Amino acid sequence: MTALDGTGAAAPRKGGPRRPRVRAHRRGVPLPLLVPGLVAIAFLLVPLLALLVRAPWKSLPDQLTSPEVWQALQLSLISATAATAVSLVLGVPLAWILARTEFPGRGFLRALVTLPLVLPPVVGGVALLLALGRNGVVGKWLDSWFGITLPFTTTGVIIAEAFVAMPFLVISVEGTLRAADPRFEEAATTLGASRFTAFRRVTLPLIAPGIAAGAVLAWARALGEFGATITFAGNFPGRTQTMPLAVYLALQNDPEAAISLSLILLAVSIAVLAGLRDRWMTGA
Repeated sequence: MTALDGTGAAAPRKGGPRRPRVRAHRRGVPLPLLVPGLVAIAFLLVPLLALLVRAPWKSLPDQLTSPEVWQALQLSLISATAATAVSLVLGVPLAWILARTEFPGRGFLRALVTLPLVLPPVVGGVALLLALGRNGVVGKWLDSWFGITLPFTTTGVIIAEAFVAMPFLVISVEGTLRAADPRFEEAATTLGASRFTAFRRVTLPLIAPGIAAGAVLAWARALGEFGATITFAGNFPGRTQTMPLAVYLALQNDPEAAISLSLILLAVSIAVLAGLRDRWMTGA
């Protein structure tokens, strides 16, 4: 029965009117969509499964403990971590400028910042050589004034990896900054805090998840970089030979070592995806 209020009128139900329930009907996948979808799954997964099937599991411990493989792994981890640190120090302020300031040509600047995402890595390596090489636009002054030579050095590896990895961090942090409410930062400035203090004490804690996600993506991209590294830094074992370069070289001389290194890169990629699973699935 319907409840009556004091005037005799029907009292409204608590919680408002009920919405009709819509039953979800499960429907089959149309054949024109199912077949290409299955082919796409096979196209993406079969090469990875082949890598696992053909892996030299018995000799894998010996492969991973060989001096060449260990040198490449150690250099890759160090250079990728250093490149990520460079991306954090330079990329987070750049993302804040793109997200929080208005100036002429901001859209064009954003396009230039994201250009390494679509630029072939080899082209990026050539550009780095022309800019920072011994006869480059900037490199010749570094060489003549300070005696600093960057190409074909470990520092050159870090620079090449940071060049291709930093845009991933900038895009992630800029997106997080745009989603964050700028009024918290404005309130801090009205209370007497400087813009930098507001950024450090208010904005950074708000965008910390975006910074972490961008750093992980940048680190993974730096770890797998090949084209810019081999063009700008070369392929010298123990000095500039990272894991992707070692895979390329070992594939010609020792295929089992190439597969072992590839398995390491595959494991790292899966770990990165697992670490970012919650962020991607929740759309944060």
